[in-house]
Amino acid sequence: MKITEEIVKEKTGYRLHILPSKKYKTISMVAKFKRPLMREGISERALLPHVLQKATNNHPNRRSLQSAFEYLYGTAFASDGAKKGENHVLSFRMDVVNEAYLNDNEPILEKAFQLFKEVLFEPKVIDSGFDGEIVSREKQTLEQKITSIKDDKMAYANMRLIDQMCKDEPYSLHVHGYLEDFDVITPESLYQYYQDMISNDILDVYVTGDVDPAAIEELTDQYLQRPVQSNHKQQEDKISAHPKVEKVKDIVEKEEVNQGKLHIGYRTYTKFGDDDYYALQIFNGLFGGFPSSKLFMNVREKHSLAYYAASRFESHKGLLLVFSGIDPKDFDQAKSIILEQMEAMKQGDFTEEQVSETKEQVINQLQETMDNASGLIEILYHQMLSGAEMPAEQLIANIRKVTKQDVVEMANKIQLDTVYFLTSNKGGE
Repeated sequence: MKITEEIVKEKTGYRLHILPSKKYKTISMVAKFKRPLMREGISERALLPHVLQKATNNHPNRRSLQSAFEYLYGTAFASDGAKKGENHVLSFRMDVVNEAYLNDNEPILEKAFQLFKEVLFEPKVIDSGFDGEIVSREKQTLEQKITSIKDDKMAYANMRLIDQMCKDEPYSLHVHGYLEDFDVITPESLYQYYQDMISNDILDVYVTGDVDPAAIEELTDQYLQRPVQSNHKQQEDKISAHPKVEKVKDIVEKEEVNQGKLHIGYRTYTKFGDDDYYALQIFNGLFGGFPSSKLFMNVREKHSLAYYAASRFESHKGLLLVFSGIDPKDFDQAKSIILEQMEAMKQGDFTEEQVSETKEQVINQLQETMDNASGLIEILYHQMLSGAEMPAEQLIANIRKVTKQDVVEMANKIQLDTVYFLTSNKGGE
């Protein structure tokens, strides 16, 4: 199996990644704007993708812009913001039908690039700000989204765990913004932030599908160049802090909940691109990543203590997070059994056969991700951020090379940092 060849070119104001592949019937283009996570401007940044995809100078309202996408055979457009380690990345994605599969000779791809450019670089501006009505509506929608996080207790507990665990680190910042900021964001201040982002963020553009690289390069040169001379390499953030755990934090918070949320954070001291990253993948699979894992089998199945019990790791920050939903009265027993599973991993209490099975599960998961255009782009972007680019064969070979001893060594590197428990406010006080 081979990931498509990646052609990377440094351009005026952006880095271009072309991924020719006959696997996909559509052509996907993704623009990723990156800057270090910072509190200042984070709510503006959270708002921007929503405002940009509602109107452009050429398509001044939502209906007009939507019609333009539909005219291009139902071209799909989406955007979001995410944390990648200590970086804040805004992604804009567009999937367009490959004109080779159409009967007419319309230059669909060029029109798609033109529309992509409009959304990114030619937003609707009135005087010196965005459209006030659009900004007001999108602020309202985002405020509702932030407020509703509290209703999704699993997401809320995860957010509070990170708040406490990474208290003085940029990683604790909320990429969806903060309610207290929205009153002071104006159409003008948001437009100023947008201009700063367009000028100073590091921009990577990915295009994948059955494409001619020379034609794609020509189109991106025509439509996606930025009025900046370089891609501001001085902003590149290669390091992410790995604070030592001085003392385990135990946090209990009370809300109106029927089901307690016991979420536990560990420091792995391993990130995407590190030599032992592959051992971390296998460790997580054995510990809590799959239905056959220790957490699932022992906390949920054997002791019936959890409605769910799983773990995942944050690739660019070096965190391992455990999630479990429990009856509040079972806190002590559930915590004890979760910590016992980590101890069992440190002692090597798992078989060679389980290691082999987990390696196959991790490889299957990786192959499924790479079979999807946006999944493939995410993997390549992860690699580029970490400076660890490699072909798919090498990735898979590195996973296959992991031994039981590697997993034991990884387990012994991992340190407990924070135990967070969201429990019922009834009866206790």
